[in-house]
Amino acid sequence: MDLLPIQQTLQENTQFLNHPDCEPSLSMTVEFFDKIGYNPPWIGYYAQVDGHLVGGCAFKGKPKAGRIEIAYGTFPPYQRQGIGTEMCKQLVQLALRTDSAVKVTARTFDAENYSTRILQKNGFDCLGIVWDDEDGDVLEWEYKGVQ
Repeated sequence: MDLLPIQQTLQENTQFLNHPDCEPSLSMTVEFFDKIGYNPPWIGYYAQVDGHLVGGCAFKGKPKAGRIEIAYGTFPPYQRQGIGTEMCKQLVQLALRTDSAVKVTARTFDAENYSTRILQKNGFDCLGIVWDDEDGDVLEWEYKGVQ
């Protein structure tokens, strides 16, 4: 799997513009960059396998107070094939290669769902419920390492 960086403007993302699964995430990502800044490698990515775009993943901004939050999603035709697990793994690896001291986190809505299983497979532990300004009460997870 390759992670393809989402560029700062829509005009720079011609390879994703006409892909049906990239909307609305491409526009939302570019708008997010406008709001928080464009700080590679702390950006969004589309995942590609064998020439097909299979999902998207991102860092939710640059690290704050030594912590970085990740997010990921697999396009419907490719779900349940390990794509989310691999995107999560690659984001963790990229974060730790860039800053070995950063704590990698993620947030989920429910205690048991596909995302929680992906996080568990990738060495995350649930820290408990926290308040998220956008989503309300969520579970926060932190990477502890794969056993």
